[in-house]
Amino acid sequence: MLLNDLPDETEELIGDRGYDSNKIRQSLAERQITTCIPPKKNRKSKLPYEWHLYKKHLLVENMFAKLKDWRRVATRYDRCAHTFMSAIQIAASFIFYLKE
Repeated sequence: MLLNDLPDETEELIGDRGYDSNKIRQSLAERQITTCIPPKKNRKSKLPYEWHLYKKHLLVENMFAKLKDWRRVATRYDRCAHTFMSAIQIAASFIFYLKE
C-alpha cells in the first residue's frame, strides 16, 4: 500500500530484505524505479544489489533512533502537527551539530 503512494519522480528505492518479493520488484520495475533490495536468505536465485548504496539506509535508520532519544519526539507531546515538526527540526539540528 505504501509503495503505491510513492511520488511519480521517485527513481530509486532502498529497502530491507522484507521487501524482497517478485511482486514488489515487478511493480516497481513497471514504474521504472530501480531497486536496491538485498535478497532474502532463503531465496533460491540471489538477485544482485549494490551493497554500497544499501549501506546508506543505515544513516536514515540511525537518525530515527537518535530522534527517539528525545522524549518530546518519542512520546509526541505536541497536539499540532506543525509544533511536532518544529520539535523534530530542533532535535535534528542538535543531533547534527553535536555529533558524537
